[in-house]
Amino acid sequence: MARPAKTKAAAPVAAIDTPNRERPAQPERFKASKEELLGLYKQMLLIRRFEERAGQLYGLGLIGGFCHLYIGQEAVAVGLQSAMTVGKDSVITGYRDHGHMLAYGIDPNIIMAELTGRQAGISKGKGGSMHMFSVEHGFYGGHGIVGAQVGLGTGLAFKHQYSGDGGVCLAYFGDGAANQGQVYESFNMAELWKLPVIYAIENNGYAMGTSVARSASEDQFYKRGESFRIPGIQVDGMDVLAVRGAAEEALAWTRAGKGPIILELMTYRYRGHSMSDPAKYRTREEVQSYREGRDPIEHAAKELQAMGMTENELKAIDAEIKAIVIAAAKYAEEAPEPEAGELYTHVLVESY
Repeated sequence: MARPAKTKAAAPVAAIDTPNRERPAQPERFKASKEELLGLYKQMLLIRRFEERAGQLYGLGLIGGFCHLYIGQEAVAVGLQSAMTVGKDSVITGYRDHGHMLAYGIDPNIIMAELTGRQAGISKGKGGSMHMFSVEHGFYGGHGIVGAQVGLGTGLAFKHQYSGDGGVCLAYFGDGAANQGQVYESFNMAELWKLPVIYAIENNGYAMGTSVARSASEDQFYKRGESFRIPGIQVDGMDVLAVRGAAEEALAWTRAGKGPIILELMTYRYRGHSMSDPAKYRTREEVQSYREGRDPIEHAAKELQAMGMTENELKAIDAEIKAIVIAAAKYAEEAPEPEAGELYTHVLVESY
């Protein structure tokens, strides 16, 4: 009688949760000196006072079209961009762009002139609030189409890699844009090619007016790159030193050739989506709780006082910043509007 054949033992199955990729370190809060923190504080205050004046000019009819203010989110732009190298690294963003430009050291006069549609503006008065550029600084807009800047930012990162210039692209977008399909096409390409790009998701909770809880099935946006093997870090976007610490870690990751990284900055805007938005989808009490308990500028001011600065010294700085903004508004109001022929310039790269 034939003996039954022996059955082979099944091969062991690898655990599917075995770590198969490197992760960035958890960032530490940046240890700023008094001088460093004072510099960050001044930048945030400049953005706050500039945006307040822009809101006033919009109300007077001196700024047309849409106008999206950055009030409340100042720690994000200042914390991230203070770690970057102007002219070497590139920045691209959506239409809430005034604060990002100021954080990159661009003259408030020419930004305000652009807001008011003047020839002296950084885009010759043709871009307005939503479309401002400075190739000299490596600032590439200012884009009105939701999420469009993510693909373009990925292209900028490819340029940095291709030319070997050592630069990194910082591509901003919001919680609303995070649901755009083009974002995930960009993620896939960026990770395949290990592009030097930091995807900064400014999560202010409401996109254009719909809360994250109602619009996102996965509301932990720093995890959105997991299926592409892109690591993510969630950051307190109301703390400029926490943001700066995360920026240092993200830049170290990308500069080491490890590819893209996602930073989700948990922040909050005090005004509506744009100047025409009454923001009835949230309560006054909610906004006030952020103003009183989470304000990034007040938080930095308290730290400076703990380092020895007096209230009078902080008031003097505020007066200095207000004078800069008043001068920028005066400059813009007195600057001439573009000549009609300006409409035909910068349409094509070459002249025909």
